[in-house]
Amino acid sequence: MLTKRQKINATKEVVRHDKDTGSPEYQIALFTRRIEKLTKHLKKNIHDFHSRRGLLKMVAKRKKLLSYLSEKDPKSYKKVTKNLGIKAK
Repeated sequence: MLTKRQKINATKEVVRHDKDTGSPEYQIALFTRRIEKLTKHLKKNIHDFHSRRGLLKMVAKRKKLLSYLSEKDPKSYKKVTKNLGIKAK
């Protein structure tokens, strides 16, 4: 779970406007931050299979959002992948 400050810090580079919560860019940034946090947790707790399943679902959801964004707005897709350090396809 991310705190409000962590959400703001994770998404400040990609938000469209100050009340943005639903844009693909915003959601991708949040998923990326949550994936990083959960990955760190799973490195310490290798037998936490329930969290591993949640991680895989988050990665799949982020992949779908990235695919959608690359089709609808390639310029924004490149900006998001560059800012968040995600490998582009």
